[in-house]
Amino acid sequence: MSKSILALAGLAASGTAMAQSSVTLFGVADAAVSYYSTKSVLYFSPIASLPPIATPAEVQLSQTALSSGGNASSRFGFRGTEDLGGGLAASFWLEAGFNQDTGLIPNAAFARRSTVSLSSNNFGEVRLGRDYVPTYWNESVFDPMGAVGVGENLIKTVSGAIAIARGPGSPVSSTDNAVRASNSVGYFLPRNLGGFYGQLMYALPENVDSSNVAGSPSTKGRYYGGRFGYASGPLDIAVAYGESSAADAATLTAAGVPTGGWLSESLRTVNLGASYDFGILKLMGEVSQVRDRTNRVGPGRGLIRPPAVKENDNYNGAMIGMTVPLGAGMFKASIARVDFDNDLGVVPPGSPERDASVSKLAVGYVYNLSKRTALYATMARVRVNDGQNNPAIMGVSAGGLAYLPAGSATSGFAPRSATGYDFGLRHTF
Repeated sequence: MSKSILALAGLAASGTAMAQSSVTLFGVADAAVSYYSTKSVLYFSPIASLPPIATPAEVQLSQTALSSGGNASSRFGFRGTEDLGGGLAASFWLEAGFNQDTGLIPNAAFARRSTVSLSSNNFGEVRLGRDYVPTYWNESVFDPMGAVGVGENLIKTVSGAIAIARGPGSPVSSTDNAVRASNSVGYFLPRNLGGFYGQLMYALPENVDSSNVAGSPSTKGRYYGGRFGYASGPLDIAVAYGESSAADAATLTAAGVPTGGWLSESLRTVNLGASYDFGILKLMGEVSQVRDRTNRVGPGRGLIRPPAVKENDNYNGAMIGMTVPLGAGMFKASIARVDFDNDLGVVPPGSPERDASVSKLAVGYVYNLSKRTALYATMARVRVNDGQNNPAIMGVSAGGLAYLPAGSATSGFAPRSATGYDFGLRHTF
């Protein structure tokens, strides 16, 4: 009797496996010996007191480390597709990142992607779960370095830093809504549109609606955006837009009592990326703007309420790069710059400028030992101007080493330059 039951269970399991068209285990194992250095320089405004005589003019930090994901992010995952008939298919994708040097998973399991979807050749794909936001793809696809390692796209680095510094924040990742978004509903155009492609995404903030709280529910954490492009032959071009709600709440006193004021903040990103393959080399590039829009409304009513304070800080970026086939490998290079335009808001006229800029040069070479295994070397150099004006975002380093704290608004050490090297081995499976 027990043998019959086991046989039936085996047949049932076999039938389930047969219904599943494909299930694949995949991943990347990538480790590198890396060197990072940062240089911070002393600064002080005319109104600041002079620093002690023994204070150095600059401080350099350096580190040698075994790093993970210098050429491709270390990860593993499972994906599968079931043919439902009539051209309809159901799919799932579960992908987790890990640190090759320690074996640890830094985020929640499957934080890189966790989706389930329905698709067909006629209507495209509807995808639910945690996924990449549309604006991220231009920062990755059109970056010769693949948006990883010491040479990653400077625009992507700054976009992530904005999300970390301004919000909305997430228990899963501090860069959410800049790279990925949880609780998302996405739609992708079908692939038979003669080269045209695109996607739309809306991520639910999932905040609680309380009838006794004014302005409830908050929109903090909400994301919506889209990306549309055209790829045919050697040409690929795409434009994307995304908007994230970083703050949307009543202002509170130190004791947590509502003041009657309100703070709302949104991050609006638009970027355009393109590439053209000439055969002997492939050119690619991106232009981008992230606008940090803040609206503060003070307490009061009617004529008693002070006017709203609005600020629009802009981050304008541009990157151009190329890849050149050389023997069994590929040479890669890129140069990029991001300018921070600080909206002075209500600061009186004549106040000192508070803008900043950062530029980056990256070069690398990948030598393919096989279709799955490669050796690589990457070098990057970063230069920061007026980094004391916005060190949390514009203080970009080349790798995993931070600068010295920038100090106060009038004196301290400001980010100035950084260098990074990766020498690694990558294997895909």
